[in-house]
Formats: sequence, structure tokens, C-alpha cells
Amino acid sequence: MSFSPDILHKLEQLQAKYDALGQDLGSYLEGLLQADFLPYWDYIQLDVLLNLQKPRTAFEDEKIFILYHQITELYFKLCLNELAQLCRPDVHPSAATIEPQEALMRVERVNRYFDALAMSFSIMTDGMDPEQFLKFRMALLPASGFQSAQYREIEMHCTELEQLVHRDFRGQLQAEATIETLYAHIYWKQGAMELQSGKKTLTLKQFEAKYDNILQARAAQLRGHTLASLWHRWSDGSADSAGATSSAGPAEPSTTLQALAQALRILDHRVNVDWPLAHYRTAVRYLQRPTQDIAATGGTNWQQYLPPRMQLRIFFPWLWTESQIESWGKKDLLRDQP
Repeated sequence: MSFSPDILHKLEQLQAKYDALGQDLGSYLEGLLQADFLPYWDYIQLDVLLNLQKPRTAFEDEKIFILYHQITELYFKLCLNELAQLCRPDVHPSAATIEPQEALMRVERVNRYFDALAMSFSIMTDGMDPEQFLKFRMALLPASGFQSAQYREIEMHCTELEQLVHRDFRGQLQAEATIETLYAHIYWKQGAMELQSGKKTLTLKQFEAKYDNILQARAAQLRGHTLASLWHRWSDGSADSAGATSSAGPAEPSTTLQALAQALRILDHRVNVDWPLAHYRTAVRYLQRPTQDIAATGGTNWQQYLPPRMQLRIFFPWLWTESQIESWGKKDLLRDQP
């Protein structure tokens, strides 16, 4: 049997590849000969995936609760996969080679992921039996979606830590405040205090013990490398529409930068308005009562923590008008763009 020219060419390429690595091509071909074909279920580890749900009660709807939170974390991982390719702490900002067009492509991918998340949250809002939920949730204490470290990392990739400080401290901290000082006043810590005593909930204590050092280190690594930092370098005239260095000073935004600005506004609204509002509506459905609201599983003050208008958390405030910021969380700002 003779080989076609195409097969011979590929063998020559393989020979060159393995020669460059000091490896014997014949051994690898022998391994290929002995290997089984890869089925779908092994490639995506389907058996493992479908056995990762470990309910703590006998209520069937608890599986919905677990599965949806696992799906959420997978989407967060997709988001971080894109953001990590833009926010590169290992590359000095002056040597960055990322161009606005690539940023636009990756931010739009993240937006699609958050679109899917926001649209799918009715699975939680309307997809569980309220009586079952109010019973099985008591077996989950003190676990809470508040403890998603991936979500915190998404925030840190998007904007500088100053924008994540609780709104009561944003005007008080100095511009040169340390990472440790900023992190100590980060907004989410205020959302996990006991309502009566004002002390840290067990949910927050657990989260801090596991992730505080990791997240502070991540914040330090990302300083000057966030999406907000990239935008400032380009919009201040350090890059033209192709992303190349320019000494001509600030100019009119390119078409790409205009599209990127819109994509960043969508990202800002999806993460800081649509996503928390979806949680808030669900909390209202299951936990709000005429006399006294039911506490969240982690003891978080969901009435103050979840509404976007209360947090006024904005990744890119310079991309919004004053009136839009004043209306933050009160209406769909993406329908009325400047």
C-alpha cells in the first residue's frame, strides 16, 4: 500500500516536529496505534459531571438548585477564560500587544455568557417548588452563592479595586490607598454582616479564610492590567484603531473603540444590574413576607446587598452619563445610550 502525497507530507511534518523535541516519532506512532478511539462521554468526563450533585435532603428540587449553581460556575469559568487573555499581569502595560479588536471580541463573548445567565435565571425564580425550597435550604447553612470566588475574580478583572470599594467609603479613601486598605473596604463584606449584631456572618468568615489571601494577591497582580486599564490606554490616545502606538495625542474614538465602549457598557449592566436583579427577584419570590422577611442561607442582608441601586457598583463610570448613574438599577439603561 502506498501513501498519498498528503499523508507523506504530514509524516514529514511530524518527523520534523518530534526531531526538534528530541523524541522518537516511531514510539508516538506506536502509542497512536495502541490507543482507543476517544468517545464523547470520556472527552467531557460525562460520568464524573453527572455525579457531582450531592443533595443533602430528599427533596427532588434540591437537585435543580445544585445543578443551576454548578452551571453558573462553569459560565463564570468561561468568562475568566476570556478575561485572563486580556488582563495579563505577566506582561508590562507598555509592552502589551493586545489590540482593541481582540478586546472587543472577548468582551462580546463574556457578554453572551452573562446574557445566557441572566436569561436562564427563571430556572431559579420560577422553577422550584417554594415549599421544597424553604425546607431544603435549611440543610445548606451557611453555604451561599455569596461565596463564589470566581464571580469576585470577574469583578477584579473588569475594573480597579477602587471601583469595588463599598459606596460609603469611595470618597474617603485616598487615591494611593494600598490594596490591603481597599480590599478591607470592598463592597461584598458589608453584605454579609449579621443583621442584628453587625458582626461577620459565618458565611463571610468561611469565605475570608479560604479566599482572602488569594483574592488580595489577584487584585495586586491585576492592578493596571484590568479591562478598565486597557480602555484608558486606548482612549487616551496611546493606541489608534489598529492598536498601534501613537504620539499624536488623543483623537476621535475609532469605530472599534466605539464598539468596545458599547460592549463594556453592556458588560457593566449585565454584571452589575441584570445579574444581581435576577437574584433579587428570586429572593423576593421565596423570602419576602408581609411582616418579616426570611433571612438568606448565609445570613446576608439581601435586601440591601442585592439591589443595584443600593450598591451603585459600576465598573466603567466614565462610560455613563450622570443621569444614567443616578438611574442605575432603576431602569434598563442600555435602551438609552449616549
